[in-house]
Amino acid sequence: MAADPAFKKDVLAGLAAPIPAIPARWLYDRRGSELFEKITELPEYYPTRIETALLQRYSKSVAEMTGRGDAVVEFGSGSSTKTPVLLEAVEPAAYVPIDISGDFLRQSAAELKQHFPLLPVYPVEADFMRPIVLPREVRDVPKLGFFPGSTIGNMVPRTAVDLLRAMRDTLGEGAFLLIGMDRIKDEQVLLRAYGDAQGITAEFNLNLLHRINEELGADIPVERFRHRAIWNDRMGRIEMHLEATGDVTFSIDGTSFAFKAGETIHTENSHKYGLRDARLLLRAAGWAVAKEWTDPEDQFAILLAQAEAQRFAP
Repeated sequence: MAADPAFKKDVLAGLAAPIPAIPARWLYDRRGSELFEKITELPEYYPTRIETALLQRYSKSVAEMTGRGDAVVEFGSGSSTKTPVLLEAVEPAAYVPIDISGDFLRQSAAELKQHFPLLPVYPVEADFMRPIVLPREVRDVPKLGFFPGSTIGNMVPRTAVDLLRAMRDTLGEGAFLLIGMDRIKDEQVLLRAYGDAQGITAEFNLNLLHRINEELGADIPVERFRHRAIWNDRMGRIEMHLEATGDVTFSIDGTSFAFKAGETIHTENSHKYGLRDARLLLRAAGWAVAKEWTDPEDQFAILLAQAEAQRFAP
Protein backbone atom coordinates (compact mmCIF):
# COMPACT_ATOMS: atom_id res chain seq x y z
CA MET A 1 0.00 0.00 0.00
CA ALA A 2 1.35 3.42 -1.00
CA ALA A 3 2.13 5.77 1.84
CA ASP A 4 -0.27 8.65 2.46
CA PRO A 5 1.61 11.64 0.99
CA ALA A 6 0.17 13.97 3.63
CA PHE A 7 1.43 11.65 6.39
CA LYS A 8 4.88 11.47 4.82
CA LYS A 9 5.04 15.24 4.36
CA ASP A 10 4.01 15.95 7.97
CA VAL A 11 6.45 13.41 9.41
CA LEU A 12 9.46 14.61 7.40
CA ALA A 13 8.71 18.29 8.03
CA GLY A 14 7.87 17.71 11.67
CA LEU A 15 11.02 15.78 12.52
CA ALA A 16 13.18 18.38 10.72
CA ALA A 17 11.62 21.31 12.60
CA PRO A 18 13.65 23.16 15.27
CA ILE A 19 11.21 21.73 17.84
CA PRO A 20 10.34 18.29 16.41
CA ALA A 21 6.60 17.62 16.37
CA ILE A 22 4.14 15.47 14.41
CA PRO A 23 0.43 16.41 14.19
CA ALA A 24 -1.69 14.42 16.63
CA ARG A 25 -4.12 13.21 13.95
CA TRP A 26 -1.50 10.71 12.75
CA LEU A 27 -1.74 8.86 16.05
CA TYR A 28 -5.07 7.47 14.85
CA ASP A 29 -4.44 4.67 12.40
CA ARG A 30 -6.47 1.53 13.06
CA ARG A 31 -4.14 0.34 15.82
CA GLY A 32 -3.97 3.80 17.35
CA SER A 33 -7.76 4.10 17.32
CA GLU A 34 -8.09 0.71 19.02
CA LEU A 35 -5.57 1.70 21.70
CA PHE A 36 -7.33 5.00 22.31
CA GLU A 37 -10.59 3.16 22.92
CA LYS A 38 -8.76 1.13 25.58
CA ILE A 39 -7.51 4.38 27.12
CA THR A 40 -11.08 5.66 27.45
CA GLU A 41 -11.88 2.64 29.64
CA LEU A 42 -8.97 3.16 32.06
CA PRO A 43 -9.78 4.17 35.66
CA GLU A 44 -7.36 7.11 35.44
CA TYR A 45 -8.97 8.50 32.29
CA TYR A 46 -11.89 10.50 33.69
CA PRO A 47 -13.09 12.43 30.57
CA THR A 48 -15.00 9.57 28.93
CA ARG A 49 -16.65 8.49 32.17
CA ILE A 50 -17.79 12.00 33.13
CA GLU A 51 -18.84 13.03 29.63
CA THR A 52 -20.89 9.86 29.19
CA ALA A 53 -22.67 10.56 32.48
CA LEU A 54 -23.40 14.14 31.36
CA LEU A 55 -24.82 12.91 28.06
CA GLN A 56 -27.01 10.38 29.84
CA ARG A 57 -28.35 13.09 32.10
CA TYR A 58 -28.75 15.96 29.65
CA SER A 59 -29.29 14.56 26.12
CA LYS A 60 -33.06 14.97 26.50
CA SER A 61 -32.46 18.64 27.29
CA VAL A 62 -30.38 18.87 24.11
CA ALA A 63 -33.30 17.37 22.16
CA GLU A 64 -35.72 19.86 23.70
CA MET A 65 -33.51 22.78 22.67
CA THR A 66 -32.59 21.60 19.17
CA GLY A 67 -35.72 19.71 18.19
CA ARG A 68 -35.89 16.14 16.94
CA GLY A 69 -35.32 14.92 13.40
CA ASP A 70 -31.98 16.62 12.72
CA ALA A 71 -29.10 14.87 11.00
CA VAL A 72 -26.45 14.19 13.64
CA VAL A 73 -22.96 14.77 12.21
CA GLU A 74 -20.18 13.42 14.44
CA PHE A 75 -16.67 14.73 13.86
CA GLY A 76 -13.95 12.19 14.68
CA SER A 77 -16.47 9.51 15.58
CA GLY A 78 -14.03 6.76 16.63
CA SER A 79 -15.97 3.84 18.05
CA SER A 80 -19.09 6.02 18.56
CA THR A 81 -19.52 4.60 22.08
CA LYS A 82 -21.19 7.77 23.44
CA THR A 83 -23.28 8.35 20.34
CA PRO A 84 -26.21 6.00 21.11
CA VAL A 85 -27.06 8.04 24.20
CA LEU A 86 -27.49 11.16 22.07
CA LEU A 87 -29.22 9.39 19.18
CA GLU A 88 -31.85 7.86 21.44
CA ALA A 89 -32.72 11.30 22.79
CA VAL A 90 -32.76 13.38 19.60
CA GLU A 91 -34.31 10.74 17.29
CA PRO A 92 -32.33 11.96 14.26
CA ALA A 93 -33.30 11.75 10.60
CA ALA A 94 -29.82 10.41 9.80
CA TYR A 95 -26.37 9.88 11.35
CA VAL A 96 -23.14 10.92 9.63
CA PRO A 97 -19.97 9.67 11.39
CA ILE A 98 -16.73 11.24 10.13
CA ASP A 99 -13.35 9.71 10.89
CA ILE A 100 -9.87 9.55 9.35
CA SER A 101 -9.48 5.80 10.02
CA GLY A 102 -11.65 4.22 7.32
CA ASP A 103 -11.64 0.59 8.46
CA PHE A 104 -12.38 1.56 12.05
CA LEU A 105 -15.09 3.95 10.87
CA ARG A 106 -16.91 1.35 8.79
CA GLN A 107 -16.74 -1.24 11.56
CA SER A 108 -18.13 1.21 14.13
CA ALA A 109 -20.87 2.35 11.75
CA ALA A 110 -21.92 -1.26 11.14
CA GLU A 111 -22.05 -1.96 14.88
CA LEU A 112 -24.12 1.17 15.53
CA LYS A 113 -26.49 0.20 12.71
CA GLN A 114 -27.30 -2.98 14.63
CA HIS A 115 -28.63 -0.87 17.52
CA PHE A 116 -30.53 1.51 15.22
CA PRO A 117 -31.59 -0.64 12.24
CA LEU A 118 -34.02 1.96 10.86
CA LEU A 119 -31.61 4.89 11.10
CA PRO A 120 -29.89 5.93 7.85
CA VAL A 121 -26.12 5.94 8.49
CA TYR A 122 -23.73 7.61 6.03
CA PRO A 123 -20.06 7.12 7.05
CA VAL A 124 -17.60 9.67 5.68
CA GLU A 125 -13.89 8.81 5.66
CA ALA A 126 -12.17 12.18 5.93
CA ASP A 127 -9.83 14.33 7.97
CA PHE A 128 -12.23 16.67 9.75
CA MET A 129 -9.47 19.27 9.92
CA ARG A 130 -10.16 19.90 6.24
CA PRO A 131 -13.33 20.99 4.39
CA ILE A 132 -15.93 18.22 4.21
CA VAL A 133 -18.71 17.69 1.69
CA LEU A 134 -21.58 15.96 3.46
CA PRO A 135 -23.61 13.23 1.73
CA ARG A 136 -26.32 14.68 -0.51
CA GLU A 137 -28.97 12.83 1.53
CA VAL A 138 -28.46 15.20 4.48
CA ARG A 139 -27.51 18.47 2.83
CA ASP A 140 -30.98 20.00 3.21
CA VAL A 141 -31.68 18.52 6.65
CA PRO A 142 -31.19 20.64 9.83
CA LYS A 143 -28.00 19.51 11.53
CA LEU A 144 -26.67 18.85 15.00
CA GLY A 145 -22.89 18.54 15.08
CA PHE A 146 -21.39 16.29 17.74
CA PHE A 147 -17.75 16.68 18.83
CA PRO A 148 -17.27 14.82 22.11
CA GLY A 149 -14.18 13.77 24.01
CA SER A 150 -12.52 17.19 24.34
CA THR A 151 -10.80 16.53 21.00
CA ILE A 152 -10.86 20.30 20.46
CA GLY A 153 -8.20 20.44 23.17
CA ASN A 154 -5.71 18.70 20.87
CA MET A 155 -5.37 21.93 18.90
CA VAL A 156 -3.70 25.22 19.66
CA PRO A 157 -6.32 27.97 19.97
CA ARG A 158 -5.82 29.38 16.46
CA THR A 159 -6.25 25.94 14.88
CA ALA A 160 -9.20 25.19 17.16
CA VAL A 161 -10.96 28.35 15.99
CA ASP A 162 -10.24 27.47 12.35
CA LEU A 163 -11.73 24.01 12.90
CA LEU A 164 -14.83 25.36 14.62
CA ARG A 165 -15.31 27.79 11.73
CA ALA A 166 -14.98 24.91 9.26
CA MET A 167 -17.58 22.96 11.24
CA ARG A 168 -19.87 25.97 11.13
CA ASP A 169 -19.48 26.15 7.34
CA THR A 170 -20.05 22.40 6.98
CA LEU A 171 -23.19 22.34 9.14
CA GLY A 172 -24.66 25.65 8.01
CA GLU A 173 -26.19 28.73 9.61
CA GLY A 174 -28.57 27.90 12.45
CA ALA A 175 -27.09 24.47 13.03
CA PHE A 176 -26.24 23.32 16.55
CA LEU A 177 -22.99 21.87 17.87
CA LEU A 178 -22.69 19.76 21.01
CA ILE A 179 -19.05 19.78 22.09
CA GLY A 180 -17.07 18.37 25.01
CA MET A 181 -14.38 20.46 26.72
CA ASP A 182 -12.11 19.42 29.56
CA ARG A 183 -11.59 21.73 32.54
CA ILE A 184 -8.36 22.90 34.14
CA LYS A 185 -7.83 20.88 37.31
CA ASP A 186 -5.23 19.39 39.68
CA GLU A 187 -1.98 18.62 37.86
CA GLN A 188 -1.63 15.13 39.33
CA VAL A 189 -5.11 14.13 38.17
CA LEU A 190 -4.15 15.21 34.65
CA LEU A 191 -0.78 13.45 34.66
CA ARG A 192 -2.34 10.18 35.81
CA ALA A 193 -4.96 10.44 33.05
CA TYR A 194 -2.24 10.75 30.39
CA GLY A 195 0.28 8.36 31.94
CA ASP A 196 -1.72 5.37 33.14
CA ALA A 197 -0.24 2.62 35.29
CA GLN A 198 -0.93 -0.09 32.67
CA GLY A 199 1.08 1.74 30.02
CA ILE A 200 -1.72 1.83 27.43
CA THR A 201 -1.16 5.55 26.76
CA ALA A 202 2.55 4.86 26.29
CA GLU A 203 1.73 2.12 23.78
CA PHE A 204 -0.65 4.49 21.98
CA ASN A 205 2.02 7.18 21.70
CA LEU A 206 4.79 4.78 20.63
CA ASN A 207 2.49 3.27 18.01
CA LEU A 208 3.14 6.40 15.94
CA LEU A 209 6.76 5.32 15.52
CA HIS A 210 5.68 1.81 14.53
CA ARG A 211 3.35 3.37 11.96
CA ILE A 212 6.18 5.49 10.51
CA ASN A 213 8.34 2.37 10.21
CA GLU A 214 5.63 0.32 8.54
CA GLU A 215 4.13 2.92 6.20
CA LEU A 216 7.19 5.03 5.36
CA GLY A 217 9.85 2.29 5.37
CA ALA A 218 11.73 3.94 8.25
CA ASP A 219 14.18 2.23 10.62
CA ILE A 220 13.34 3.98 13.88
CA PRO A 221 14.48 1.93 16.91
CA VAL A 222 11.21 2.28 18.79
CA GLU A 223 12.67 0.70 21.92
CA ARG A 224 14.99 3.73 22.24
CA PHE A 225 12.05 6.06 22.89
CA ARG A 226 9.66 6.39 25.82
CA HIS A 227 6.34 8.11 26.40
CA ARG A 228 6.27 11.28 28.48
CA ALA A 229 3.32 13.39 29.57
CA ILE A 230 3.95 16.84 31.07
CA TRP A 231 1.71 19.66 32.29
CA ASN A 232 2.52 22.99 30.63
CA ASP A 233 0.99 25.44 33.08
CA ARG A 234 1.71 28.54 30.99
CA MET A 235 -0.15 27.10 27.99
CA GLY A 236 -2.84 25.36 30.07
CA ARG A 237 -2.28 21.97 28.47
CA ILE A 238 -1.03 18.44 28.87
CA GLU A 239 1.66 17.61 26.32
CA MET A 240 2.58 14.15 25.07
CA HIS A 241 6.14 13.56 23.91
CA LEU A 242 8.29 10.70 22.70
CA GLU A 243 11.63 11.05 24.47
CA ALA A 244 14.88 9.48 23.28
CA THR A 245 16.34 7.40 26.11
CA GLY A 246 19.78 7.58 24.51
CA ASP A 247 21.44 9.03 21.42
CA VAL A 248 19.63 7.65 18.39
CA THR A 249 19.80 7.96 14.61
CA PHE A 250 17.42 6.72 11.95
CA SER A 251 16.37 7.44 8.38
CA ILE A 252 13.08 7.93 6.53
CA ASP A 253 13.04 7.83 2.73
CA GLY A 254 16.74 8.64 2.55
CA THR A 255 16.58 11.48 5.06
CA SER A 256 18.59 10.97 8.25
CA PHE A 257 17.57 12.17 11.70
CA ALA A 258 19.47 12.24 14.98
CA PHE A 259 18.19 12.75 18.52
CA LYS A 260 20.31 13.12 21.63
CA ALA A 261 19.27 11.50 24.89
CA GLY A 262 16.43 13.49 26.42
CA GLU A 263 15.34 15.18 23.19
CA THR A 264 11.70 14.68 22.29
CA ILE A 265 9.17 14.50 19.49
CA HIS A 266 6.04 16.45 20.48
CA THR A 267 3.04 14.33 19.46
CA GLU A 268 -0.07 15.76 21.11
CA ASN A 269 -1.52 18.62 23.13
CA SER A 270 -4.60 18.47 25.28
CA HIS A 271 -5.67 21.97 26.23
CA LYS A 272 -7.87 22.47 29.28
CA TYR A 273 -10.37 25.30 29.52
CA GLY A 274 -11.95 27.52 32.10
CA LEU A 275 -15.57 28.64 31.67
CA ARG A 276 -14.61 31.91 29.98
CA ASP A 277 -11.98 30.29 27.74
CA ALA A 278 -14.45 27.80 26.28
CA ARG A 279 -17.02 30.45 25.47
CA LEU A 280 -14.48 32.81 23.90
CA LEU A 281 -13.17 30.01 21.68
CA LEU A 282 -16.63 29.22 20.34
CA ARG A 283 -17.57 32.89 19.98
CA ALA A 284 -14.44 33.58 17.91
CA ALA A 285 -15.54 30.88 15.46
CA GLY A 286 -19.10 32.15 15.02
CA TRP A 287 -20.86 29.96 17.59
CA ALA A 288 -23.10 31.32 20.33
CA VAL A 289 -23.28 29.17 23.46
CA ALA A 290 -26.88 28.28 24.20
CA LYS A 291 -26.34 26.06 27.24
CA GLU A 292 -23.54 24.47 29.26
CA TRP A 293 -23.65 21.44 31.54
CA THR A 294 -20.92 20.23 33.87
CA ASP A 295 -20.42 17.66 36.62
CA PRO A 296 -20.63 18.60 40.33
CA GLU A 297 -16.83 18.89 40.61
CA ASP A 298 -16.61 20.94 37.38
CA GLN A 299 -14.07 18.57 35.85
CA PHE A 300 -15.63 18.36 32.39
CA ALA A 301 -18.29 20.26 30.43
CA ILE A 302 -20.51 19.76 27.43
CA LEU A 303 -21.66 22.88 25.62
CA LEU A 304 -24.48 23.37 23.14
CA ALA A 305 -23.79 26.18 20.68
CA GLN A 306 -25.62 27.52 17.63
CA ALA A 307 -24.06 28.78 14.40
CA GLU A 308 -24.57 32.51 14.05
CA ALA A 309 -25.23 34.34 10.79
CA GLN A 310 -22.16 35.37 8.85
CA ARG A 311 -21.00 38.86 9.73
CA PHE A 312 -19.39 40.85 6.94
CA ALA A 313 -17.45 44.05 7.28
CA PRO A 314 -19.22 47.05 5.66
